[in-house]
Amino acid sequence: MAFTAKDVMTLREKSGAGMLDCKKALTDADGDMEKAAELLRERGIAKAVKKESRIAAEGAVGAYVCPRCGVGVLVEINCESDFVSAGDKFKGIVASVAKVIAENKPADVDALNECKIGNETVKEYITSATAVIGEKISIRRFAIYETTGKIETYIHMGGKVGVMVEATDFAEGNEETLHDIALQIAASKPGYVTEAEVPAEVLAKEKEIMLVQMQNDPKNANKPKEILEKIVAGKMGKFYSENCLLKQPFVKDDSLTVSQVIGNKFKVARFVRWEMGEGIEKKSEDLSEEIAKQVAAMKKN
Repeated sequence: MAFTAKDVMTLREKSGAGMLDCKKALTDADGDMEKAAELLRERGIAKAVKKESRIAAEGAVGAYVCPRCGVGVLVEINCESDFVSAGDKFKGIVASVAKVIAENKPADVDALNECKIGNETVKEYITSATAVIGEKISIRRFAIYETTGKIETYIHMGGKVGVMVEATDFAEGNEETLHDIALQIAASKPGYVTEAEVPAEVLAKEKEIMLVQMQNDPKNANKPKEILEKIVAGKMGKFYSENCLLKQPFVKDDSLTVSQVIGNKFKVARFVRWEMGEGIEKKSEDLSEEIAKQVAAMKKN
């Protein structure tokens, strides 16, 4: 069966593969468009498998809130370069996966991989996307909030930071304040909502560090440990104001605390804040070594 240049273009638009790959697939499929698309996918999957060992340390945090079902999602998906993460195709992948998470509420990434997205599983969808984009793509983590209250999300710098907040006892008309609280979390990095949420071991460790610092200060050389411990207890207010959301100075007006800004408009039940790529070790390789490896690979081929 013959095919035309227009057929090649159609297959390219449908698959996202290169012109030469599309032409070869149509040739091998004797002009059958569906068979050619299948061949591209098969070959794309083979390419994607080779990319599984790469480090995906770039990417984006994305969010989705279902307007009807009270479900919010924050998800981080990684790729290999910031060039790809800034592209519309990658952003579309993040948005599509976030919506699937909200609809299916999987327990973890393994369960998510088995969920359907169109006619394929999420795992197949990500593998196909890896082949089309040319970089390793991986779903790293996600969080799901389900509430009868209000969910607000905030994505900063195109996905470099993502925040999701659940508010209860929400009084309508206070959407802007809730958005400000999401922005506050993104900017000020609180670890907890209130003082009561701080684990006892965290407080003990913080007090221990403060005590050692004070003991090492020559000005405190003659002060008994009991006195220093009382001073440390008094200094814990600063720790709370830095780490507990409601105690923090409001980013838009530091004469007010976040608690004062919220008042009785709503209660912050919980929040999650992620920085894209935090904790992932990025690959760092000397340029001369990289070139040497490429030359050696060329010689082998």
